[in-house]
Amino acid sequence: MEFTTQHFIALAPMLITTITTVVVMLAIAWKRNHSQTFLLSTVGLNLALLSLLPALKVAPLAVTSLITIDKFACLYMAIILVATLACVTLAHAYLGEGAKGFPGNREELYLLLLMSALGGLVLVSANHLAGLFIGLELLSVPVYGLVAYAFFNKRSLEAGIKYMVLSAAGSAFLLFGMALLYADAGSLSFDQIGKALATTSMPSLVAQLGLGMMLVGLAFKLSLVPFHLWTPDVYEGAPAPVAAFLATASKVAVFAVVVRLFMLSPAASSGVLSTVLAVIAVASILIGNLLALTQSNLKRLLGYSSIAHFGYLVIALVASKGLALEAMGVYLVTYVITSLGAFGVITLMSSPYGGRDADALYEYRGLFWRRPYLTAVLTVMMLSLAGIPLTAGFIGKFYIIATGVESHLWWLVGALVIGSAIGVYYYLRVMVTLYLVEPNLRRHDAPLKWEQRTGGVMLLAIAILAFVLGVYPQPLLEMVQQAGLQLIG
Repeated sequence: MEFTTQHFIALAPMLITTITTVVVMLAIAWKRNHSQTFLLSTVGLNLALLSLLPALKVAPLAVTSLITIDKFACLYMAIILVATLACVTLAHAYLGEGAKGFPGNREELYLLLLMSALGGLVLVSANHLAGLFIGLELLSVPVYGLVAYAFFNKRSLEAGIKYMVLSAAGSAFLLFGMALLYADAGSLSFDQIGKALATTSMPSLVAQLGLGMMLVGLAFKLSLVPFHLWTPDVYEGAPAPVAAFLATASKVAVFAVVVRLFMLSPAASSGVLSTVLAVIAVASILIGNLLALTQSNLKRLLGYSSIAHFGYLVIALVASKGLALEAMGVYLVTYVITSLGAFGVITLMSSPYGGRDADALYEYRGLFWRRPYLTAVLTVMMLSLAGIPLTAGFIGKFYIIATGVESHLWWLVGALVIGSAIGVYYYLRVMVTLYLVEPNLRRHDAPLKWEQRTGGVMLLAIAILAFVLGVYPQPLLEMVQQAGLQLIG
């Protein structure tokens, strides 16, 4: 095939991210400078984000047989780039400057974040199993290094090894499932697989087994029950900005490709597999929320909470008609904003790096009396995660419930309501802790003028956005509706 200017415009976000990665790598080799590396990464990611505007004008376009750039891909690319940009900004605050900051090399963290983000961009554009696997590995492999980045911290190393071993097992399941699916459908393209599965009233046993094994591999990346056991340990061990990246950009990319696969192959999400997904959704919602109840560590609590949130999203995936696509887009945007805000507060409380993240709940006791604005940010994030009205989280949850009701998935809607009720309890527990009378304990604190630094400004912007979207969600809804229509069309 011949490459035209349109192809390069469509690929611009990926090309710019790739060039940024190479430039950052060469800059580190030439001269180690933390601020310079941060600046180059930020500029590159902003340019990639801006390049989505011309890319939207040429979409939809099949760039190669592996990648299609359409409005759906552009929406999720935007989410990934914004999340990565936020994590890079948090990483700068977290690593600190001079002898007081992170004791190891700081610059490689940005390099790994950029490479992982590039994998996410490939993943959301994939319309072919080979593209899916390349994107997934490019996304996952840098994360092994990111999770274990605080190499002198025993928990960080343990989390890195745990994630690497289990991720490799998940990839093995995924590859075996792809092989079985290829044996049955005779193609690796999502479209062709969809057509092959649609020729019979029921997919063959080999195809169902292949899809089931692929589901195991992808459910691991999304930390759905029963493939969730790594999540709290990895979130706790990973540096706070890395945990934010794992919870947002990494999971959004995987979920987007799952949505594309299931929407282009409706037979893939019907029959036995639909029932399995429904059971996984209920288990993730109930187990994620119940285990979060017992946590006294904020990172672990957010880890279990993310298991439940992706359980809610699977409800829309099971419905896969009507409002489903729109609901998933809205929920993912609101979830990303809220998670970035919550992990952002942990990052600023832990910065500059002090040997261990400030993630124990007792360290947040009485925070309101010391850092009132930071407490306000975390309060808004907890309310949004709980799905309280006038926050972004409420809009996301409302759409998921509407999808479940529209598709008459009553027992899934029931699980969502019960899970949300349990969730309110432990989110309120965190909020109450923030306003309790301060004990005389050794404590971590955010820098005094945290809101005047890049990380602080970004965090305040996220808090305002979470509130604004809760009050006036119309621009978000319109953006997601356009992206959804393109995929079905």
